[in-house]
Amino acid sequence: MLSAAQFTQRMGGVSPAKACLLLSLPMVVLFWVGLQGQGGFMLGVQALVAPSFENVDELLLHYAWWPRLSIALLAGGGLGLAGVLMQQVLRNPLASPTTLGVASGANLALMTATLMAPGLLVVGREWVALAGGALAVGLVFLLSWRRGLAPIVVVLAGLVVNLYLGALSTALLLFNHEALSGLLIWGAGSLAQNGWDGVAVLWPRLAISCVAAWFLLRPLAVLELDDASAKSLGVSLTYLRFAGMGLAVFITGSIVSVVGIIGFIGLAAPNIVRMAGARRLGPRLLWSTLLGAVLLATTDLLLQHFGGMVAAFIPTGAITGALGAPLLMWLIPRLKLQGDQPPKGAGVFAHRHPSPARLATGLLLALLGATLLGLLVGQGVDGWYLLSPDNWNVMQWRIPRVMAAAASGLMLAIAGTILQRLSANPMASPEVLGISGGCAIALILGIFLLPAPTNMMLIGVGTLGAFATLLVLVGINRKSGYLPERLLLTGVAVSALFDAVRSVMLAGGDPRGQQVIAWLAGSTYYVDVTNAVVVGGIAAVLALVTLPFTRWLDILPLGAPTAKALGVTLNRARLALLLLVALLTACATLVVGPLSFIGLLAPHMARLVGFSRAGQHLLGAALIGMLLMVLADWVGRQIIFPYEMPAGLVASLIGGAYFMWGLRRL
Repeated sequence: MLSAAQFTQRMGGVSPAKACLLLSLPMVVLFWVGLQGQGGFMLGVQALVAPSFENVDELLLHYAWWPRLSIALLAGGGLGLAGVLMQQVLRNPLASPTTLGVASGANLALMTATLMAPGLLVVGREWVALAGGALAVGLVFLLSWRRGLAPIVVVLAGLVVNLYLGALSTALLLFNHEALSGLLIWGAGSLAQNGWDGVAVLWPRLAISCVAAWFLLRPLAVLELDDASAKSLGVSLTYLRFAGMGLAVFITGSIVSVVGIIGFIGLAAPNIVRMAGARRLGPRLLWSTLLGAVLLATTDLLLQHFGGMVAAFIPTGAITGALGAPLLMWLIPRLKLQGDQPPKGAGVFAHRHPSPARLATGLLLALLGATLLGLLVGQGVDGWYLLSPDNWNVMQWRIPRVMAAAASGLMLAIAGTILQRLSANPMASPEVLGISGGCAIALILGIFLLPAPTNMMLIGVGTLGAFATLLVLVGINRKSGYLPERLLLTGVAVSALFDAVRSVMLAGGDPRGQQVIAWLAGSTYYVDVTNAVVVGGIAAVLALVTLPFTRWLDILPLGAPTAKALGVTLNRARLALLLLVALLTACATLVVGPLSFIGLLAPHMARLVGFSRAGQHLLGAALIGMLLMVLADWVGRQIIFPYEMPAGLVASLIGGAYFMWGLRRL
């Protein structure tokens, strides 16, 4: 694995200035080509300085093309600056507005204000976005403060907050699609302009931010020292961190309020200039700002040049995320992370309950009670009622939903348990590591591209997507020994790619977008008896297939040397288990969507209550996963009766809240 210094040598000693110059050449070429397509360079300059109101081409250049280029340069530079500030404050090269929840918090705040307090948008939507971003980062800080803002905890907290806020946004969008349809394009990161208003709003704020960053330059440089050394110099780390993060959040909130969510510029630009040799804070601030402007402007000019070849509207922010995800995956093995050591496998699953059989019996009885609750108790026009079991007119709709919810909970719980034991990491799950996101990408593409996709076709496509994601995870993290930081960051990259694909599909205005939104939320509403039997049968078969692997799952958390000494062929064992995880994830995601948190929550809870051995852990997680999903389906049907909230969405809201509470207690 290359360190930053070794990678700089491999680059031939390219300096940050040379790197920015080289990367700006495509922007210059696209800039020239764009002006030539609009009537030539001289006409473009004239349209910028003194447009003729009788010439339509000059008006388009003056009020659309030039403002769009200006806003791309401003937004890209601001995101590069914010990324450096976040990385410096947290001493973490993985920190960025997208990984710490600023953008998703701003997006949720604007959605909420649009629906519940539109008067706030008149005051200034940038302030609404700023408040949402600040609250999101505050939540990340709250979750990770007790661990001293350790990189692995910060990244995990940011990822969980991102997923949780994304689930809340999906809930609002599901029930208010028409009212929020205009925000879909904005939320995907559109740089389209119809005047200079966005530039007029953004440039003063960024100018003030640059001045503030210059004043904070010397104090923030102290953060390169350890806490003890910094405190010995009389520096208040708390106030300094909040000043740096406050400035980064202000910059990001201002940009998000004008152009929407633009991913990866704030992560890629600082790391590229660092690899190019910029070690001190001052040069990193300067060159990251310039490189961020170049990267975003180049991406947008490229999109304008080739976007006409595609019938659908493609937002710049989504394309930036789609291009940035592979870039991040390429950067992950080359980043030198100062994080926690990988967890010791032998101790991760050490807590044991004195009577696992009695505990499992109690969970089984609770599952039976939840099943009866889901089948027999509900609300009607006259309030709550108890349904008779022989009332088939209602039971024919409830039985499939309960079966599908239980089956999906079973599959996600088993998949999460396998991943946690395989990596000896209790934070691993199909959701957090991006496997559900990879499966969702494939399923969305299948819905849009296949002429008449059946459920079996979508299961096959989803399995391929999940397995491809697993191969990426293994390929990137194999040499590092599956360090938690790198696993989590790979999940961030896959999740960002999923967000980009979803944004492109939803922003295009295709009628199938509402179907995608409903599926993403994880509803069991459309499951009939046949589908429920198929899903239940698949879940049962895959659960039985897992049983012969319990010996491997007992041994693998002990580490590779011990596993080899006990006769386990690691490559074969890992490949078989990962393929099983791909099948389980694809089948479950098809029913409850990609963001249920069950794959993270159920194995975690089973471990906490005392299921330690592999067989016990699988059984306990399966029972808890089924119990949670059956309850989530029932709560979703009753909580806003007569309307429904999808089971996957309820599970993600409950599971995400529980996991954040547990993370806060670490």
